[in-house]
Amino acid sequence: MFNWLRTNVYAAGLMLILRFYLGYAWITGGWHKLTGGFDATGFLKGAVAKPVVDKATNELVYPTFTAFLENFALPNAKLFNVLIPLGEFLVGLGLVLGALTTAAAFFGVLMNFMFLFAGTVSTNPWMILLGVIVIAAGANAGKFGADYYILPYLRKLLRHRGDHGANPTLGGGKTRAHI
Repeated sequence: MFNWLRTNVYAAGLMLILRFYLGYAWITGGWHKLTGGFDATGFLKGAVAKPVVDKATNELVYPTFTAFLENFALPNAKLFNVLIPLGEFLVGLGLVLGALTTAAAFFGVLMNFMFLFAGTVSTNPWMILLGVIVIAAGANAGKFGADYYILPYLRKLLRHRGDHGANPTLGGGKTRAHI
């Protein structure tokens, strides 16, 4: 199944449709926040005031995440007012264009998990599922997109850097050092 998802041209076409759907959701969410005067302070205060708790024991389910929100995110809400909408928009743009597709899907899944940890369910589980499918498809997810051009360039660039920096010669000689 994974081999088909990662190599088949029909799977790449399916990923194109999935990318457009998921990317559109991210772009519109990010764009509305960028242009609508987004302020995360209320959301963060609500997530700290009413964290996710176990109904049987009344203990916090994600105590470290709640501490993160209270001690870092809330005091730096202005930073998050920029990072969240910009991140959503860039994830959507990456998915729609098929540019660094798996990275965009990964960061989208990461943001969805953060929203879930804060207690917001909404469409997050659905978007996580679709994002994981895009990640599982790997480079094939961006085959019909900018990744068709970007990934070979990045591979060449990384290979070139690896040839010149990873295995230095000893004493200026012609052979590579093997340590």
